[in-house]
Amino acid sequence: MGKVRFLRRKPVSRLERRIGYRFKNTELLERALRHRSWSFDDGNGNAILNVSNERLEFLGDAVLGLLVAEHLFREFPGRTEGELTESRRLLVNGEFLAQRAEELDLGCEILLSASEEETGGREKQSILSDAYEALLGAIYIDGGFKAAKKFVEEKHLADRDEQLNSEKYINFKGTLLEYLQARGKRPEYRIISENGPDHNKTFVAAVSVAGKEIGRGSGPTKKAAEQKASKEALEKITR
Repeated sequence: MGKVRFLRRKPVSRLERRIGYRFKNTELLERALRHRSWSFDDGNGNAILNVSNERLEFLGDAVLGLLVAEHLFREFPGRTEGELTESRRLLVNGEFLAQRAEELDLGCEILLSASEEETGGREKQSILSDAYEALLGAIYIDGGFKAAKKFVEEKHLADRDEQLNSEKYINFKGTLLEYLQARGKRPEYRIISENGPDHNKTFVAAVSVAGKEIGRGSGPTKKAAEQKASKEALEKITR
């Protein structure tokens, strides 16, 4: 088999500066940047297999989940298991990971096939979030738990509270359900009205407990309306 050459040392060095970590084994970083659509041959027209970032992504996903869970457990001693679970979800969802990847300008470093490149692969949320997890997996393998934790604490959780407090991500319906269940109650939802044409509907939902309405909200979908109703209910009953 011919020798495989890697030609991306300079841009990788810039990425290392952005992430605040210098790899001892740069092949790990190279692999973290290889999307499954990209491959190269051995010089004889034979594709080299198993060079994508998918295995590192698998590892990075587990490492991120552990480190975020440990951080939340330590920082929020008064939160319940359900509240901690919801907070972790907000900090490891694909949209947030892609946002972090964009902040590191990770998209321009990813190795993609020509067809994936042409369809805007560098901006795709799934590709960015997968590469971000693969990057963390590579840091963990190269530098161990301490290096991975430093990256998560300094880069991933830099503005943690802004993410946790963003209404865009809060599951008000789930939070209300947990709050009421802890008190032996359950919320009941109903759609009060549905107006507008099929392509631009507005739904109004109400949430009640034991027959008493505690919140109402509107939105373009039933789910959105129920979320708004749940938010209003939480504001009322937790004052």
